[in-house]
Amino acid sequence: MNLRVERPSPLVAEVILDRPEALNAISTDSARQITEVCEELLIDSQLSSVVFTSSTARAFSVGADLKERAGFSDHDLRRQRPVMQDAFGAVRNVPVPTIAAVEGYALGGGCELALSCDLIVASVSAVFGLPEVGLGLIPGGGGTQLLPRRIGWNRAADLIFTGRQVSAEEAYRLGLTDRLVASGSAREAAMKLASEIAANSPVSLRAAKLALRRGFDVDLASGLMIENEAWEHVAYSADRHEGIAAFVARRKPRWPGGAET
Repeated sequence: MNLRVERPSPLVAEVILDRPEALNAISTDSARQITEVCEELLIDSQLSSVVFTSSTARAFSVGADLKERAGFSDHDLRRQRPVMQDAFGAVRNVPVPTIAAVEGYALGGGCELALSCDLIVASVSAVFGLPEVGLGLIPGGGGTQLLPRRIGWNRAADLIFTGRQVSAEEAYRLGLTDRLVASGSAREAAMKLASEIAANSPVSLRAAKLALRRGFDVDLASGLMIENEAWEHVAYSADRHEGIAAFVARRKPRWPGGAET
């Protein structure tokens, strides 16, 4: 297996990229495993947050496995394409908040894997880049769409057209990452953030993510309709009743909710 899943609590899952000898290069098998894991997370009603980490501090992931691709024919590459698309799409489709904890290199598909998450926590040792144009390609894991949505069109164009690598500090200034922490502490910080998120209503977290994701690229009126549908889903849930009761009683809520609430 090129990745494994651990559950520090029923509410939080840690997906660990575990191919350190290849700096977590994403092979065809790796991509299939990412899809399988995310599909399992998709139906986990207890889950409230997911953290993607690496088993090596040297890299989050250096992207597609170019050694594997070196032996590909055009036909082989065409067959691999939907497998890779499915993997990145599966990460984006996880219904609860997702966090990438980045140490070391996050290049190409590795950067896109981080971008596919909702939040990115990076240590000062992290290095980001989308070098595909120097290899006769373009970012194909969502990079041309996700990066400008994070940092703006012109800044994304700079990084994609040059293919240059950027330090964690520059990535943070650009808005590519959300939190910047000390070297070696990205996982710890991301897990702490995941626990803070998971303390909230599971029904509300899923509804908030759905509203944010679906409403981002539509006009304001359409976005407000999406928000209202999500609001109505949570407003009449058992979680809302418990949240109000806990507030009045000045105690921590005991959320009854799962994905079906």
